[in-house]
Amino acid sequence: MKVSIIGAGGLVGSCAAYALQCGGLAREIALLDVNVETAVGHALDLQHGSPSVADQTIVGGGYEHIPDSDIICITAGLRRKPDESRLDLINRNTDLFVQILRDVKAAGPKQSAIVLVVSNPVDILTYVAAGMLGLPTKQVIGLGTQLDTIRFCSLIAEELKAPPTQTKALILGEHGDSMVPIWSSAAIGSLPLDKFPGWNPALANQLFTRTRGSGAEVIKRKGGAGFAVGIAIRDVIDAVILDRKCLLPVSSVQSGCYGIHDVALSVPTVVGRTGVVDQLEIDLWPKEVQGLRASGAALRKTLDTVLPRIK
Repeated sequence: MKVSIIGAGGLVGSCAAYALQCGGLAREIALLDVNVETAVGHALDLQHGSPSVADQTIVGGGYEHIPDSDIICITAGLRRKPDESRLDLINRNTDLFVQILRDVKAAGPKQSAIVLVVSNPVDILTYVAAGMLGLPTKQVIGLGTQLDTIRFCSLIAEELKAPPTQTKALILGEHGDSMVPIWSSAAIGSLPLDKFPGWNPALANQLFTRTRGSGAEVIKRKGGAGFAVGIAIRDVIDAVILDRKCLLPVSSVQSGCYGIHDVALSVPTVVGRTGVVDQLEIDLWPKEVQGLRASGAALRKTLDTVLPRIK
């Protein structure tokens, strides 16, 4: 399968390309950027490492790669400032994103193509993409809280000195200020988190607060996140390529899950070759459901101010 990354000249897009190369599943990776020279340079750099990694074609260029792409990943966007919420980006990023969508649509994507939105604010832009591209809604996915979730798990594992790969905990809702930690199903291995040695309830707020501020922390320390975002992107793309039908906290347009309608946000989502295979209402604590609905309401309020800009 062919994956095209729009915005691959930037940190997130290039890290995603590297993660996909290391994963070795995509047949072809196309790096697209407004700065074509940078995209071609990144592609050349990645190609040089291919003999030690995987038999893949890696190229740079522009929208000519869209028509035969199976997955189109949009990472282009303006960088968030250290003290700026993701939703504060909306007025600066919407115009850029809408133009990208128009260019993608004009290039003629496959009717079966899966579009993965990474650009922030991802939930708002996922909803916009689902409405503009003319593809089935289930084929438009936002990275959502997949990155927040793996950050969350990494911090829990670090605190409890547990294996990160066996640490399972979800963040749902908005990829932003109203995100919701799901403690009700958190576990390490087969043990519920509250049964794991060293856990105490006082850690909960501390770990979630750091998780919610992780993006700003990375921006402050190194200018922008790249490596973990690339891995989160690969998690979703590999699920599509392998038709894994695995459960991921990705963003998609909601039509009733947990009573939420007409916004895009993250709920437990089965992801496979056709995109969103299902959206699952797993059992949550009442306060977690309340938090999800509040997240949806906050996003709807923002959409009501954004949508008139693009009509």
